[in-house]
Amino acid sequence: MNHQDHVKLLRSGISSRGGAWADFGSGSGAFTLALRELVGADAEIYSIDKDGSALREQERAFYQRFADSRVQFICADFTRPLPLSPLDGIVMASALHFFKDKETVLRHAREFLKPQGDLLLVEYNVDSGNLWVPHPLSFDTFRALAPRAGFAEPRLLATAPSRFLREFYAAAAERAD
Repeated sequence: MNHQDHVKLLRSGISSRGGAWADFGSGSGAFTLALRELVGADAEIYSIDKDGSALREQERAFYQRFADSRVQFICADFTRPLPLSPLDGIVMASALHFFKDKETVLRHAREFLKPQGDLLLVEYNVDSGNLWVPHPLSFDTFRALAPRAGFAEPRLLATAPSRFLREFYAAAAERAD
């Protein structure tokens, strides 16, 4: 996938520019860059990943493409407490499949969102993984899980083919209060 594919996956999940957003498990920043394109220069973005070298790579790429941005690169585990302001949205792309207990991770993420804040999830659309994608979840599985974790029923935003595990999907789920 390229940058425009990442943008396309997220586009219909972002209804307005600006606000405060985070990318949980941002890695080298492919979806952080897509998020910045969609929310604009006035948005406050937190890019969070445990891999400091991936964040440094992301920071270089980010400022080459979007030098006029408000982004903080935070080397941390997003499943732990984080010093974040309440967020309008969270992007979690290819990160949830590393956790067996997805409900706990989603409940934790929910606590960072403002009321009616959105979680944008990008994952492989399968329920059986491999060594590199140990615990994927299909959209149908996410649709059943999200309400148990405190979200409204998710809506499917887009899909894209994957060379490895059939396809990716993007879904949005609003924080339920």
